[in-house]
Amino acid sequence: MTVDTFNLLFALLTVAANLAVIALTVVAVAARRSARAATFRDDLWDRVNEVALPLAFAVALTATLGSLYYSEVAHFTPCELCWYQRIAMYPLPVLLAVAWARGDAMVRRYVIPVALIGAAISIYHYQLERFPDQGGFSCPIDNPCTVVWVWMFGYISLPFMALSGFALIVWLVWIAGQRARPPARG
Repeated sequence: MTVDTFNLLFALLTVAANLAVIALTVVAVAARRSARAATFRDDLWDRVNEVALPLAFAVALTATLGSLYYSEVAHFTPCELCWYQRIAMYPLPVLLAVAWARGDAMVRRYVIPVALIGAAISIYHYQLERFPDQGGFSCPIDNPCTVVWVWMFGYISLPFMALSGFALIVWLVWIAGQRARPPARG
């Protein structure tokens, strides 16, 4: 498979993640305004909860392997901000695999903060790509953070792919934590 094929694959996965995040957000907002929507949200959360941790693991693993593909196979040199996003993403597959194996929905206590930090770095990196003439973060001249290695569908770049992964992971882990059953007391 060529780099262009992988670009398309990862871009399509990004669109799917974006649609899921938008749908989950719309349902959550609607549930605050309507009892019927709240019932729908609760039913949806119960269904998503069944697969939330394995899906979050799959998203984190795909993002991790995707970043490795781009640097090790496609030979895209990661900039400093890319490395910071990797630092946030790389531990997530391990944490989520352990949480999934143990049925630990409270993994959100340590996954969500890390994913939100990664998302914040992704947002900053994405806007830096869009507006490269601004001052701010100082990336090395030989490997600037403003280089756009991938540009798909008029809005998807590598930092946007990472942001989409972080956002979906946050939602899935949040839902898993919301629907977790407290341990029985006896």
